[in-house]
Amino acid sequence: MIVGNIHHLQPWLPAALRQAIEHVKAHVDDATPCGRHDIDGNECFYLVSEDMTQPFAERRAEYHARYLDIQIVLKGQEGMTFSTLPHGEPDTDWLADKDIAFLPEGEQEKTVLLNEGDFVVFYPGEVHKPLCAVGSPAQVRKVVVKIRVN
Repeated sequence: MIVGNIHHLQPWLPAALRQAIEHVKAHVDDATPCGRHDIDGNECFYLVSEDMTQPFAERRAEYHARYLDIQIVLKGQEGMTFSTLPHGEPDTDWLADKDIAFLPEGEQEKTVLLNEGDFVVFYPGEVHKPLCAVGSPAQVRKVVVKIRVN
């Protein structure tokens, strides 16, 4: 897991992540429609969404097998829960078709607060629970960049 801010990228950030973030900074604004946008076909693309955060207890944890996530908050505030421990068996396994599996929660979850411009990177297998409310549920506009990991 990596945490940072798109306006203050660290020099040690891997080139592929830096390039994807720079692409989002150059091509995504308030007028960008929600949905999928390709950078390099199925190798690298991003999803723009506008969602409501939910109370922590209502969110499910997830992980991926083939893609890493760069989750970037464009507007609003989001709690992002994560676990650094191995995950148990998923209760919903869509890894083969949709590269996502869900489980009720990760082990010994921790939460980071993401404000506008903040991002977090989750590699395949890293359990995370996005869209957790910070206080009352609120709207958040975000981008999730998906990069295939070979």
